Amino acid sequence: MTDATLPLVEASTWLRLQERAHREFSARVAAVSDWDGPTPDTEWTVRDLVSHVIEEQQWVPWLLSGLSTRQAKSRLRPLSSDLHHEWRIYSLAATTAWHDARPEAEVNLASDTVTTIEYLKEQVADVTIHTWDLSRAVGAEENLDEELVAAVWTVFEPQRDTLEASGLFASPVPVADDAPLQSRLLALTGRDDRR
Repeated sequence: MTDATLPLVEASTWLRLQERAHREFSARVAAVSDWDGPTPDTEWTVRDLVSHVIEEQQWVPWLLSGLSTRQAKSRLRPLSSDLHHEWRIYSLAATTAWHDARPEAEVNLASDTVTTIEYLKEQVADVTIHTWDLSRAVGAEENLDEELVAAVWTVFEPQRDTLEASGLFASPVPVADDAPLQSRLLALTGRDDRR
């Protein structure tokens, strides 16, 4: 394998993980019966949580097409009240855009410019963590796909010291070094699956 093929192999792996993360989230969205119920994200209802994940997908095709965040924002539309439908539309649109994008292309995010593959990893991580949140909120299966957990760990663990400072996550939760990887991953993002 040459250095030139490494990004393609990595992209192929993460594209497969993106599809898996979306299937996992879809299964939890299908289980929602109370959109006003609480979630582990203490300031969000189930509707807020699902809307957040859908809104993140809305950005993907526009940012991957080369638009700035300002340009992309002007193209976003408000979500309808049918979040099941909205999730299906934007999950498909994002998945299609990921497959059409070049892994090494630059993507302009609000705070940084990253490669497509870096943005893809960030998005897979976000959907995976919020899948657990939604699972906990609706009483669905909380065990996440092991390959997804292992992959997302490689995204978050190197950022251990900066996650809380980013303002996107609560303080890490202390867990034993020999705790299951999913528990350690959730703990890194301020979640405690023991409660």
